Amino acid sequence: MYIYNVTINVDPSIHNAWLEWMNQIHIPQMLGTRKFSSARMCRVLVEEETGGFTYAVQYQTQSRKQLEAYYKEDAARMRQDGFDRFGEAFVAFRTELEIISDHQ
Repeated sequence: MYIYNVTINVDPSIHNAWLEWMNQIHIPQMLGTRKFSSARMCRVLVEEETGGFTYAVQYQTQSRKQLEAYYKEDAARMRQDGFDRFGEAFVAFRTELEIISDHQ
């Protein structure tokens, strides 16, 4: 299993609109690609020196093959939608994580 982790710092001027878009449009569209089995949004509690609100959104996928398919087939369109709506009022950093063990 893999996690596609996107950490986003959001300017306060768009915070509410961005949060609504993420929850009602973007995350459902990401899951709609059928490349990810689940998604989790977390607020980062450490305050950034630059201000704003920071979130980590984690999309879980079964394989690197599915993640690569997302990059090839969907990533550019999904990223462009956020930019078209909010411009440079947010900054995103993306990382890939491999789940080694899961304890519950």
